[in-house]
Amino acid sequence: MLLRSLAVLAAANVLNNRVARRLGPLTSAAATAALVATARRSGLSWEEIGFEKGRKGALAGGALALGVAAVYTVGISHPRTRRFFRDERALSLSRARVLEEALVQVPFGTVLLEEVGIRGALYGMLRRRHGTAAATAVSSTVFGLWHILPAMDMAKANPALGALTAGERPDHVPTARVVAGSVVATAAAGVLFCELRRRNGLAAPVLLHLSTNSLGYLFARLA
Repeated sequence: MLLRSLAVLAAANVLNNRVARRLGPLTSAAATAALVATARRSGLSWEEIGFEKGRKGALAGGALALGVAAVYTVGISHPRTRRFFRDERALSLSRARVLEEALVQVPFGTVLLEEVGIRGALYGMLRRRHGTAAATAVSSTVFGLWHILPAMDMAKANPALGALTAGERPDHVPTARVVAGSVVATAAAGVLFCELRRRNGLAAPVLLHLSTNSLGYLFARLA
C-alpha cells in the first residue's frame, strides 16, 4: 500500500507541475481521495488520518496564520527583505489569475493533497505500522522530494529567494543548488507540520500552509 500511495503522489506531482497545472485541483482531489481510501481500507480511523481536535487545531492554525501575515508585512516593509517577495509566478498574472491561484489552486491544488494526502493518510499509515518517528521522517522526506519540480521553477521566477535557499548570490544561482536547498528546507518544514498534525490534528497545518502560500501571492503584488 505504501508503494501504491507513493506512485499516486508521483503521478499527481508530475501532472500538477508539468502536464496540466490549471487542472491541479481536480488532480489533487482525485489523488487525495485515492490516498484516503487506501488508508481507510488498511484499517485507519478518521482520527488516525488526522480528522480530530478540530476546534483546537483551528485555533492553533488561525494563530499561526496571523503570525505568517505579520511576518510577511514586516518583510515587505524593509528593502532588504522586500526582494524575496518579488516572484514572477505571481507578478506575471492578472488580478483574476492571482485570485484563482490564492483561492482555488493553492487550497485545492496544493494544500489538500499535501496535507490530507501526505500528512494525513500517508503519515497515518506509516505511523500505525512503524511508529511516530518513522512516519514523521518518511512523510517529511516525501514532502521535501515533492518540491523538486516547484524548486526548478522558483530558481527562474524568484532569484532572490532561490539564492537564499541555496546559499548563493542572487546573480548566479545554480538550479541544482536551489533544488537541493528547497528539498532540505521543505523536508525540515515537514517535520514541523507533522508535529502540528500530531498535537492538533490536520486543521493546524492546513491553515498554516494555506496562509503561507495564498498570502504569498497577495504580498508578492504588494511588494
